[in-house]
Amino acid sequence: MNFSEVFKLSSLLCKFSPDGKYLASCVQYRLVVRDVNTLQILQLYTCLDQIQHIEWSADSLFILCAMYKRGLVQVWSLEQPEWHCKIDEGSAGLVASCWSPDGRHILNTTEFHLRITVWSLCTKSVSYIKYPKACLQGITFTRDGRYMALAERRDCKDYVSIFVCSDWQLLRHFDTDTQDLTGIEWAPNGCVLAVWDTCLEYKILLYSLDGRLLSTYSAYEWSLGIKSVAWSPSSQFLAVGSYDGKVRILNHVTWKMITEFGHPATINDPKIVVYKEAEKSPQLGLGCLSFPPPRAGAGPLPSSESKYEIASVPVSLQTLKPVTDRANPKIGIGMLAFSPDSYFLATRNDNIPNAVWVWDIQKLRLFAVLEQLSPVRTFQWDPQQPRLAICTGGSRLYLWSPAGCMSVQVPGEGDFAVLSLCWHLSGDSMALLSKDHFCLCFLETEAVVGTACRQLGGHT
Repeated sequence: MNFSEVFKLSSLLCKFSPDGKYLASCVQYRLVVRDVNTLQILQLYTCLDQIQHIEWSADSLFILCAMYKRGLVQVWSLEQPEWHCKIDEGSAGLVASCWSPDGRHILNTTEFHLRITVWSLCTKSVSYIKYPKACLQGITFTRDGRYMALAERRDCKDYVSIFVCSDWQLLRHFDTDTQDLTGIEWAPNGCVLAVWDTCLEYKILLYSLDGRLLSTYSAYEWSLGIKSVAWSPSSQFLAVGSYDGKVRILNHVTWKMITEFGHPATINDPKIVVYKEAEKSPQLGLGCLSFPPPRAGAGPLPSSESKYEIASVPVSLQTLKPVTDRANPKIGIGMLAFSPDSYFLATRNDNIPNAVWVWDIQKLRLFAVLEQLSPVRTFQWDPQQPRLAICTGGSRLYLWSPAGCMSVQVPGEGDFAVLSLCWHLSGDSMALLSKDHFCLCFLETEAVVGTACRQLGGHT
């Protein structure tokens, strides 16, 4: 495993292009585009204000920079560096901006969600969509780019409108049986739309493309409900994470629950492999010993490393007592993601913040648990294989695969605190992001798996 040099970064804005050729990063009001292979700067663009959001077009030919405070969007061309576009929403303001799937239209959501403005880069035409709902996830496109579903709110009722992306004509419009719609998402095959309600009402609804209600699912009543939702890449499963600390798996045939996964604080099953991260201090020669010894509780040495140990059951995981009288309590399944082959599901229970749970979807059972020394900030699957990357806000990167786990120290001057990460589409590298810098980590598949097997004795 190799690491690149460290580059400056602002606001964790760093993204690979969809074709994998470029890497865009922001430093305040400058946009830097690099060649992924050489990391040489190809283009350097200067925006009119500090950049708050960047997004590549689907064909990787354009990149937009949104400056929400100024109500501005600037678009740059990779093929024609002299070409650029500026969109000014003026007094309407701007709270969100995104590409349409064709990469030639930009959708801007104005302040207070009064409307969505659709700007065409080709014809310079403008169209408007009224009543977009201010919710967690109110716009979703089918993977083939043909249709857009939009959550709307009018006359104190929730609706969903489905548009044809080629001409932005309305295809379907129907109301949803929700109290306060929170999110919508298409299945990867584009055949089913999932709609879920506020956390105060446990309800998820499944609609067909023509607006027919296929099924409604509710696990319980009179308690906080749905916290997270994820489709499997195969579209065969829908995982619903709840505030009760369970994930429920719905199948695509009957849309009924086929199983539920609990996240107990104590693991008693001897068949479950529990990996616990432990500090591993470097060996010191006799001449390097310090007298008197370091203070107790002074924390790990700056050069300390960590490793995974296989814990013996029963294993008690570190729990967090939630503050239940405040909004957004740290309980329930706040994060879940399927592996690209749909074989595994990774989850995090927010009141057991240091643990990542990996579930075997084929056998519908718990496969492994990883307990970190610090709370898990995020995890992402390798786009090409079942390999999970985890970061905890420290200077280490963690990798899990069915072959085992490994902990890798990120080199650099001082502590490089990994706050987020993103995979290259090839799975051969990833960008590691800290508050003010980023670097690339290059992985060699055989070396990673081999190291993990040696470290854990090939335990699976």
